[in-house]
Amino acid sequence: MTIKFYCPNCDAIIAFDSKHSGKRARCITCGQIFIIPQKDDEIPKKIKAEPKPKGDPVPGFYYAVFIKSWKLFFDPQNATSLVFVIAVVCFKFFLAKACCLNYISFVLVWGWLLAFYLNIIYETAFEIDQFPQIQLAASDFLGLTALAWYVIKPFLIFSYTMFIIQLPFIIALALLEGKGVTYENMWQAHTGLHLLLQALFIFDLFLFPMAVLTTAVGKDITLLRPDYILIPVFKTPIPYLIVVALLVTACVLEMQTTQYDGSAFLITARNLAVNLAVQIIAIIAMRSIGLFYRHYSCHFPW
Repeated sequence: MTIKFYCPNCDAIIAFDSKHSGKRARCITCGQIFIIPQKDDEIPKKIKAEPKPKGDPVPGFYYAVFIKSWKLFFDPQNATSLVFVIAVVCFKFFLAKACCLNYISFVLVWGWLLAFYLNIIYETAFEIDQFPQIQLAASDFLGLTALAWYVIKPFLIFSYTMFIIQLPFIIALALLEGKGVTYENMWQAHTGLHLLLQALFIFDLFLFPMAVLTTAVGKDITLLRPDYILIPVFKTPIPYLIVVALLVTACVLEMQTTQYDGSAFLITARNLAVNLAVQIIAIIAMRSIGLFYRHYSCHFPW
């Protein structure tokens, strides 16, 4: 049976299966954490997500990333989320070549996936070791508007975060444009200026996971300050390199995936399996970002 109720913070309509009563969940509209009630229209109890007190790093980061993350894929409570991930990946895969629908499927799928990733980072950071399972009802205009915003908002968050983190590179490129240096030719030449821009671009990308973590957990754009981003990275370089390596692996593999093109069954099955495997790595990468905060929050200035 489905329980329907309102978010105790923003009044968004929320629906959960009754088997989840008494468990923690998070509103996908405002981020409020609460206890799922036992009946319809019951006011859920709010839970304030607070960072761990400053102290020493929490041990077990590598175990949590490489062992505990895999266990979540076999947890029956995560079945609904995993089925939905499989569904949206298949949706994107089979509509990739469909006229017009490919653009619609791209926006819908990646909007949902990016929102899913942000939710994973946030909930993992605050010790909710389950995949996001909250569902937003869209039976009326307000529900549809909230659902549309749920798809669009992650694009804006990731785009803005990427812009801020690449701002030093953008400024440097603009200053050097008068000397004939452009984004296109900076990868083709090997002068000192070109190499400097290449290094700045790559270094800014290197800091992107930390910036996304700050955006997802801090939920405040003013936290995207150089000291807030750099201090945790320099104090815990090896764990952060693990986070970056996982995210880079997911991105590189995603760029290598092939969508449905009418090939033979075995080739199509292989390509679809690769698309699904990329999502497994992406989920582990997003959990590693949240776990980085959970285990090393003592190094975060904010």
